[in-house]
Amino acid sequence: MKAPLRSKIFRIISQQAALKKVRAFVIGGYVRDYILKRPSTDIDIVVEGNGMEVAAAVASVLNVPVTRFKNFGTARIQYRGLDIEFVGARKESYRSDSRKPVVEDGTVEDDQKRRDFTINAMAFSLQEEDYGILTDPFNGLEDLKNRLIRTPLDPDTTFSDDPLRMIRAIRFAAQLEFSLEKEAFSSIVRNTSRLEIVSQERITAELQKIMATGKPSRGLVLMEESGLLARIIPQLSLLKGVETMDGKGHKENFAHTMEVLDNVAYRSDNIWLRWAALLHDVGKPSTKHFDREAGWTFHGHDYVGSKMIPSIFRKLKLPLGEEMKYVQKLVQLHLRPIALVNEVSDSGVRRLLFDAGEDIEDLMMLCRADITSKNPKTVRRHLENFEIVSKKLVEVEEKDAIRNFQPPISGEVIMKTFGLSPCREVGLIKDYIKEAILDGKIGNNFGEAWEMMLQRAAELGISEAGA
Repeated sequence: MKAPLRSKIFRIISQQAALKKVRAFVIGGYVRDYILKRPSTDIDIVVEGNGMEVAAAVASVLNVPVTRFKNFGTARIQYRGLDIEFVGARKESYRSDSRKPVVEDGTVEDDQKRRDFTINAMAFSLQEEDYGILTDPFNGLEDLKNRLIRTPLDPDTTFSDDPLRMIRAIRFAAQLEFSLEKEAFSSIVRNTSRLEIVSQERITAELQKIMATGKPSRGLVLMEESGLLARIIPQLSLLKGVETMDGKGHKENFAHTMEVLDNVAYRSDNIWLRWAALLHDVGKPSTKHFDREAGWTFHGHDYVGSKMIPSIFRKLKLPLGEEMKYVQKLVQLHLRPIALVNEVSDSGVRRLLFDAGEDIEDLMMLCRADITSKNPKTVRRHLENFEIVSKKLVEVEEKDAIRNFQPPISGEVIMKTFGLSPCREVGLIKDYIKEAILDGKIGNNFGEAWEMMLQRAAELGISEAGA
């Protein structure tokens, strides 16, 4: 196969490599995506020699800065939206107790052997005599046609050398909608314990890429089946399986979670909404209970699950700020709209709007995604009920302006009116006004709130300042 490689950047790299009397190749993901006709802005150049010198020469011609990473022997330039990384061809060997390789200079063939997968080991030549010719020592082109993820060497060697490649294999399978070679999958199962030497940051970066795919369940199911998920997010693996008592079984909660996640992913690219979908039932294993009359119950799994989110995020080294709070909130609230279906009261809707705030649309999307019954009539009935709740949410919000609700009477106003310092009574009065508004006893306005404040203060034996 020969690629035209018409972009002038390749010609410049070719010319500068020739001036340095070294050979250069485009290798890895760009080659794969070029063949698959997928857009790619990341270009990896491998040089049989000093890659940083070639990078500096190319940067000089393009009049752009070059960033050198001396510890890794790599250099990077950016040009017109392209991210181009240069590295010297290497051969590597690993010790069993480390993921850091012993590195030596090598040829492009040596470099291809150390690549993770056959589809990432292909290279286009940048030499004038065979410009654009594909070098494919491990039949990666055939694997692309067969939609197969396979390692160049024995998979036990490939995965043991850098155990992150096990998750990368699954990530590529999910992203490209490819299959994992049977022996490669078996090797992952055998080598899961090697994941212990990989930093959590690298693991989570791959996990995030799986979560961002069009159908995240593809990757997560493979992770569960291989045993990787139990090492990374054991709380999810506990959802697996069905227990039966007195002939009654419960829903297979892992399969349900995967369906909910894909339902959300189909509708939204919001990665944190996808995490809320992934973790929405994480509290079920610890709240599972069998009642001979009611059958299996999971009472309080929404609350318990929300309390588990911080520890999961800390372990995965995910952001602990607003992103985590958002996921925690949606997990805690995910049953509330469903409960409203039975009795769509103004008071219940106001409280939901108050608690969900600006995230109410995302919460409703999660709740719709949570309807996974195989009975079309049941699904239709639930969706129709949800439409009733959705319309009521709009009506109440237009009338009462509860979303992002701030009480008309602030704590400062209460303290000034009654000559109080910060104290318990200020909070009691403020909460009383808030509850009255949410219950519909008074409107969300200053006048009615003021009268309610005076009434509650009198009940507490508090007089206006100067009275």
